[in-house]
Amino acid sequence: MSINDSQLTTIISYIIDETGLKPFQVQQTVELLAEGATVPFIARYRKEQTGELDEVQIRTIEERYAYFGELEERKVSILSTIGEQGKLTPELQARIETTRLKTELEDLYLPYKPKRRTKATIARERGLEPLAELIAAQELTTGTLEEAALPFVDLEKEVPDARAALEGAGHILAERLSDDADARAMVRRLTWEQGIFSSRVSSDKRDQVTKFEMYYDYQEPLKSVPSHRMLAMRRGEKEEVLLLSILAPVEEILAGLKKRLAKRESIFRSLLEAVAEDAYKRLIAISIEGELRLQAKNLADEAAITVFAQNLRNLLLASPAGGKRVLGIDPGLRTGSKLAALDGTGRFLEHVTIYPHTGEGRVPQSKKELLRLVENHAIEMIAIGNGTAGREMELFTKETLAEAGKHIAVVMVSEAGASVYSASDIAREEFPELDLTVRGAISIARRLQDPLAELVKVDPKSIGVGQYQHDVSQTMLKKALDDVVESCVNFVGVDLNTASWALLSYVSGLGQSLAKAIAKYRDENGPFPTRQALLKVPRFGAKAFEQAAGFLRIRWGSHPLDNSAVHPERYAVVEAMAADLGASLEQLTGDPALAARIDLKRYVTAEVGLPTLRDIVEELKKPGRDPRKAFETAAFRDDIREISDLQEGMVLQGVVTNVTAFGAFVDIGVHQDGLVHVSHLANRFIKDPNDAVRVGELVKVKVLSADLQRKRIALSIKEAETGGGQKPERTRAAKEVTPAPTVAKGGLDLSGMAKAGFRVKR
Repeated sequence: MSINDSQLTTIISYIIDETGLKPFQVQQTVELLAEGATVPFIARYRKEQTGELDEVQIRTIEERYAYFGELEERKVSILSTIGEQGKLTPELQARIETTRLKTELEDLYLPYKPKRRTKATIARERGLEPLAELIAAQELTTGTLEEAALPFVDLEKEVPDARAALEGAGHILAERLSDDADARAMVRRLTWEQGIFSSRVSSDKRDQVTKFEMYYDYQEPLKSVPSHRMLAMRRGEKEEVLLLSILAPVEEILAGLKKRLAKRESIFRSLLEAVAEDAYKRLIAISIEGELRLQAKNLADEAAITVFAQNLRNLLLASPAGGKRVLGIDPGLRTGSKLAALDGTGRFLEHVTIYPHTGEGRVPQSKKELLRLVENHAIEMIAIGNGTAGREMELFTKETLAEAGKHIAVVMVSEAGASVYSASDIAREEFPELDLTVRGAISIARRLQDPLAELVKVDPKSIGVGQYQHDVSQTMLKKALDDVVESCVNFVGVDLNTASWALLSYVSGLGQSLAKAIAKYRDENGPFPTRQALLKVPRFGAKAFEQAAGFLRIRWGSHPLDNSAVHPERYAVVEAMAADLGASLEQLTGDPALAARIDLKRYVTAEVGLPTLRDIVEELKKPGRDPRKAFETAAFRDDIREISDLQEGMVLQGVVTNVTAFGAFVDIGVHQDGLVHVSHLANRFIKDPNDAVRVGELVKVKVLSADLQRKRIALSIKEAETGGGQKPERTRAAKEVTPAPTVAKGGLDLSGMAKAGFRVKR
């Protein structure tokens, strides 16, 4: 964007009015963004400048700054074009300069926009514009239309009679009305507020059974069509099953247009009213319907993308098992199950394929191989993909471990997107010599160790937590999901010496190019001893260091603060704190009692305020902490493995796998998620399902029905009560947007695991 100071001032004033934020907050946030600062960096390390705005507020400023910037640039272009035509009046210029809506701006430009040859154009060529002006003036109150039009009859100009002259003049007036910004705004408003969105089946699909049957004859107020229904109907239209339209309040619209055109009594009133009707039906209606259909679609996109982003955030912030030695299993039937052993850092150790489900003769050898990997690599946890043969593999593994007297947690892991990762360029770079299915087993194991670090390698659209993700704007979707991934990665922090380049690429200020450069430098020179050593990486400059350093961690490095969220630019402040306490940095870091003695007011300066100092002290108390919650367990019944095992009235435990606008999908261990409709989420009215449940949450559900043929399971949370009208027994695993920091100590803590679609068998 090329924005001058005057335009910048205007844009900032617009954002202040729209958001209600303080002028200094918007001004300084815009300046930081313009300097190349990232949203996570601004939110975490520039709290004094922004007045402690959070990421959501900063991203709103970022989005509106981009919108108004484009608007101002467009205004300049339009003013220049109209000015070159010699038609720019002071009034028009003022309206253009003060509008804050792109739609209104384009309406104002419409009369001056180059057009193809229209009926009005032809009428002007035939010399009928003076007649149009005469009619518009509405000054004649006596005589006839024919008498008024007779002077404009000209055979050489193809105006053979008065009727042709009046028709041509009417086309000119109809186009003027169609181009009138205020008239279009009125039609747009009435159609949006009172219009009905209509769906009917196409004639050649009338007798066919499709998934769009409920929309074969369907109507709903345009402004209140829910996102999922709008996207479903648009998909039906795309597949040529449905015919969609907007039924506008035509009578009210025509009354408004006629009043706008026929302003006084004259011999032209009936003609002008006919012109208003022609303008609406021939020119305005189609245009406005197209605009409003696009507007409705954009609103549906935004709602669906918001749901997707919320689900993705909860999934990415799922609790990690941490540095456990894990055996990952990608289960299969005929092709066997792939087993991959990993050490505590996620390093691949060994793989083997076993065939426990292809005949009893291969079971003993399969058990032997499984136990061999467990013994040889001191396996602490086992992760099993929840796809085909997942439940069978879970039971086989559990039985094998029990027979051997081993007590190892067996965890079912969502394998959504694992096959996408296995065939990706990232997977080929990591494991060029391994088969796709072995890469899948490795990915499943790593998802247990650290869901965030592994899932960033997969296109979010393949993770399975979206709603109509292929129907929404792909540009909007990518931006929103990238923002979520960036936010989650920087919220958690990244181990500089073990992270993949894919994970590093989401760190504030890096991107793929610098992330790959860091990984290459690390491979060639060994682990980074300090954050400061990053400056030795080619093309890694001071700006990148400023943006990224605070989010990168170095465990067991030479500087104690390098494994904390304290930014290197504030190391001197912490050193002064330590000196004043008579302690070393090593003593101060990780000693809550010592940190609590710090008098923050002593260290306030023009650059460092109390918000930053409070963050520093909190970090000193628990340096390097993982802010994600600890694991929770989910217990699926061993005797419920298929839909056919379900019976109406059963109360089961499950894991929320996806949240949509119409309800939530829950995994109860039968290979097919059940749906809890929004009306069954709670014993209270629920408008937004995200207010009731989150992806990864453990819930207790009651089976309402199980349709084996259609593979549909209806569940209820509100009916799975413990009795007496109590609320359903549920465990909240990811309610908070920003989880409270917790640290697991002393052995294996499995609480919270279901946040990533995991369940644990002991």
